[in-house]
Amino acid sequence: MANSPSGDSMLDRLVRILSAFEPDKPAMNVATLSRRADVPLATTYRLVDELSRHGLLTKEGPGEIRLGLRLWELANRSSPAVDLRQAAMPFMEDIQSVVRQHTQLAVLRDDEVLVIERLSSRGSVVNQAQIAGRMPVHRTSMGMVLLANSPNHVQESYLSRHPEAVTSADAVSFDLRRHLADIRKRGYAAFDGRIDVDTTGVAVPVAGPAGWPVAALGVVVPLGFENFNAVVPALMTAARGISRAMGVALP
Repeated sequence: MANSPSGDSMLDRLVRILSAFEPDKPAMNVATLSRRADVPLATTYRLVDELSRHGLLTKEGPGEIRLGLRLWELANRSSPAVDLRQAAMPFMEDIQSVVRQHTQLAVLRDDEVLVIERLSSRGSVVNQAQIAGRMPVHRTSMGMVLLANSPNHVQESYLSRHPEAVTSADAVSFDLRRHLADIRKRGYAAFDGRIDVDTTGVAVPVAGPAGWPVAALGVVVPLGFENFNAVVPALMTAARGISRAMGVALP
């Protein structure tokens, strides 16, 4: 698509507009959208009209804009995340029937943990993870188990871009490389109260065709969860089941 006078393409602007909507900001007016997307206001009005006609955005309330159902429809027709979710759902339901708290599935994307599915029970503990939401890698059990089981060059590349992961004052982060090695050796990551106080996050890797993780399967349960000793073996068994359901040959 042709570049604008500022040098960015119209496609760049469209992507920035669609990406401006986040879990904490699912709806906004055009002026706010213009600022968040860094697109001129007049251009934003025009693109919002065009995207709305195609169902990619929807207008509701007094000037409020949000993502349209057409995006969800297109994304769910064919994508690796859909295949992964379909393979994982029966196993996630089994885990959820045991923990009755939160069971979730996530992948690594752009140096963050992208949550692609979550099951929750009524009355479960607080959990900030949201479907299609992103979380910091080095502060989540899902992120750390994915990073720990990734190739060394992926780990070093992440750490070079995120020095705060190594210099964090958290006790588990003072020697992050050793911590990653420990996670990889034992096969799971567990954090107490790192995102939400009074909760424990536990996650295991889901192996892909090349042996590297394609996802993390995890739970969020209360601190001192009475069935905690059964959680890790159940997650590991479920993760192997998900891999096999995706056609991965495991030893």
